[in-house]
Amino acid sequence: MRRTLHDLATLAARIGVGGIFFANGWHKLEVGLTATGTQFATQGAPAPGAWAAVTMLTELIGGALLVAGLFTAPLGLVLFAETLAVFFVARPLNPIDTNLIVVLGAAAVLLAVTGAGRVSVDHMVVIRRREAEAADEFAADHEADNVIASLRDPDAPHQPGPLHGDDMRGSAAPETGPPVPDSRGAGETEVGPGEDTAPHHLPRTVTDELPGDTLVAGKKTASAARSGRDRTGRKPADPAE
Repeated sequence: MRRTLHDLATLAARIGVGGIFFANGWHKLEVGLTATGTQFATQGAPAPGAWAAVTMLTELIGGALLVAGLFTAPLGLVLFAETLAVFFVARPLNPIDTNLIVVLGAAAVLLAVTGAGRVSVDHMVVIRRREAEAADEFAADHEADNVIASLRDPDAPHQPGPLHGDDMRGSAAPETGPPVPDSRGAGETEVGPGEDTAPHHLPRTVTDELPGDTLVAGKKTASAARSGRDRTGRKPADPAE
């Protein structure tokens, strides 16, 4: 609320002060430079024609821009310098005009210090300028961060940050492929982590030493009978004996 009142008061001051300056300059333009120069000559100003032209242009252009709120700070200083010069070099003979010059000079320097407020062209220009500068600074900072990250670890892939609650609820479950069939046979069992799976050689038996000897229903085959010897190397006894 206080800022709004400040802006409204600044707008009223700009319209009042700038309007008076513009009206004075317009009056000089209507009267003419010759008549204005003659008036400055009666007030004791040197080069009255130059004084008339300079004051007319300063008051016309400065007053219009001051009402619009464009270049308020430099224009306030220029108008203050103009009133100060008129007061000391070509002081009006009328005391009312002298008081008006003092008030206009004080108001001009006050506007130069306080600014034009938010209801002005200066404010809109400053906003756009600040937005452009902020965008340039953000782009420069982002580029610098990318360069620093690439110099630290050029081969590191981009890793996204941890998901928050909303992201986890909104993200879909990871897709799983078809189940891989078990390559083990029907008789094979799953091997535990602590079991030995290395192949081992089985101990040699008598049947391994005598190739061709096999047991069929508890009887020795013909190859073992032809050998005529048992596992001790002796000839087996005849059952008829």
